Amino acid sequence: MGREGEKPEFSNFSWFSMMFGAGLGVGLMVFATAEPLGLWNSNPVVISGAVAGGTEEALQSGYRYTFLHYGFHAWVIYVVTGLSLAYYAYTRDMPLTIRSALTPLFGKYVNGFFGHIVDVLGIVATILGVSVTIGFGVSQFIDGVYAVTGMEWVMNMGGDVPTPSKVGLISGLVVIMGLSIISAVSGVGRGVKYLSNLNLVMSIILLLTFVVFGSFLFAMTTYGTALVDYILHFVQLSFGAWGPQSAADFAAALPAEAQPFAEALSGAQNAWGTYDSFVAGLEGDAAALPAETLAAVYEAGNAGRQFGWQAGWTTFYWAWWIAFSPFVGLFLARISKGRSVREFIIGCVIAPALVCFAWMTILGATAIDLELSGVAEGAITGASNTNKLFATLQIMLGDGAFLSGITVMCVVLVMTFLVTSADSGILVMNTIMSGGEQETGIKHRIIWGILLTLVIGALLLAAGEENPMNALQSAMIIGALPFTMVMGLMCVALAKALYRDNLRDKHGVAGE
Repeated sequence: MGREGEKPEFSNFSWFSMMFGAGLGVGLMVFATAEPLGLWNSNPVVISGAVAGGTEEALQSGYRYTFLHYGFHAWVIYVVTGLSLAYYAYTRDMPLTIRSALTPLFGKYVNGFFGHIVDVLGIVATILGVSVTIGFGVSQFIDGVYAVTGMEWVMNMGGDVPTPSKVGLISGLVVIMGLSIISAVSGVGRGVKYLSNLNLVMSIILLLTFVVFGSFLFAMTTYGTALVDYILHFVQLSFGAWGPQSAADFAAALPAEAQPFAEALSGAQNAWGTYDSFVAGLEGDAAALPAETLAAVYEAGNAGRQFGWQAGWTTFYWAWWIAFSPFVGLFLARISKGRSVREFIIGCVIAPALVCFAWMTILGATAIDLELSGVAEGAITGASNTNKLFATLQIMLGDGAFLSGITVMCVVLVMTFLVTSADSGILVMNTIMSGGEQETGIKHRIIWGILLTLVIGALLLAAGEENPMNALQSAMIIGALPFTMVMGLMCVALAKALYRDNLRDKHGVAGE
């Protein structure tokens, strides 16, 4: 991608560091323990009743879906956008904007109103995708600050477990975005590059801490078996989808003696409950039904549970990755000039996915092993998602200076990952809206940084008494939907461009 013989702009270490930081970064800090633990307790195999959640038997299916959400499926989304943009920007000298990737299909029309719409859809998806990532990251940052300093004013102490307060979240957001704007002003070659290298070094230190003090043998065994299981189920995971189960369909599937109580038994369709909680919630005549009938009722609601789970978990992840893809794809294109297509695909799909798998198993499996062995006594599972990493470290390391040091490093790592994600997002939005210019004015970067801060802050405050993350997630899913259609067109356009260029090469015809 570039002129013949052109050298890559960045070293392999810096390239992978920036790709890792922008593509995942703080998402791995938040979900390295939260995702495996959550899926260990609830996944399609568990809610079908085949195995019990939170048991050794549920480990395989839990990691199957963990790898689905962070594996090859996810990174391919980035590659579709990144390769489409990089190919036309560096082989045809076209602007590094979303619209350029659709040139093989729409030709000169991408330079008009249609092209503006495509770029705006990319900007909206980017703003909302980055907002969710920063929202989760700021929440974990505040959890870490509380763990280190004990400052209660940044936390809501009224619930079962302490959670970041609105004041804490907004304060953390202002700090993070201020640093992000400073980094974005310095550009990719300085601020983003150096922060990304620092992130990778601290990530390796955190990983080695879990290798030395965690359940490394258990984690590596889990890694091997989970990777094989993921590959064996790859096709089913790729194309398996559930449709909604209507009240009429549910009632028709019930045993005859249970049909008069269909409405009272609708809890069998709840994806977030268990069979025991379903039975415990029944009242009156429905509760008096025989145990074998209730088991059949729960089985009848399986389709509804599967749809609800897939819609609430996997669909959220796909929306998140798609909303993130204009940002990460364009950023990957920006740092990949001089790389071959083969190098880009291997470097942006296989290598990051394998690193994600290792990260999820070394950190996540240690947390699961602490719960399985009874050492944690539910303390990790009971912690909020953004605090699970700190809860795992405390139980694994015990109290002492080393725990304090690692906790402080994790807080710094979360902060630098957040800054990297935010400043990369600012640079990408600025690039798109400036018509593909990679070197833009400082004022533009500052304005986009302020706008991003205001959007995230408004969504956090708009949640009211609800979980602030819910407002961010809902907005992000809305933003990702229209860009999904753009991505479909990008796939077709890239295939057409590669095919036509291959024909030109065979016949010795120069490219347009």
